[in-house]
Amino acid sequence: MKAETKPPPGRRAADLAELVRTEVSSRAHRSPVLLRLIDGVAVHAVEHEMHHLLGNLLDNAQRHARSRVLVEVRQEGAHAELAVSDDGGGIAEADRERVFEPFTRLEEPRSAGGGGSGLGLAIAREIVRAHGGTIGVEDGAEGGARFVVRLPLADPAPGRGA
Repeated sequence: MKAETKPPPGRRAADLAELVRTEVSSRAHRSPVLLRLIDGVAVHAVEHEMHHLLGNLLDNAQRHARSRVLVEVRQEGAHAELAVSDDGGGIAEADRERVFEPFTRLEEPRSAGGGGSGLGLAIAREIVRAHGGTIGVEDGAEGGARFVVRLPLADPAPGRGA
């Protein structure tokens, strides 16, 4: 048996859409958060770390959104995909790796919302890496930034289909 077939200690299979709903419902919103979630997309997760990840991504998106934030969960092949988008000014391609460095705060247009210590995205990347995944930034459909997290899927529970 391969080592990666067992979840790491402290992790359990969790429905990513349910984690998102819980995090979004527990927050005060500066702008509306729209959800496009597919249920049943399970990942092996330390739940409090996933809530920290979601909180950091939502804080960032809400800080920079003009009017709304979109959170999506879907399955892409052998991975779960979580995307958090805002309709703000976006992130220049040259800065898309740098935003994950500790204490990085970009100049206009991202800093217009103020706040932030410059640690949230660095912490988000560490959480994603600890869960065996990747995180990156791309252009959002409405011109803002779209942070995309890809995590390995949890094995389906016995008796459940793929």
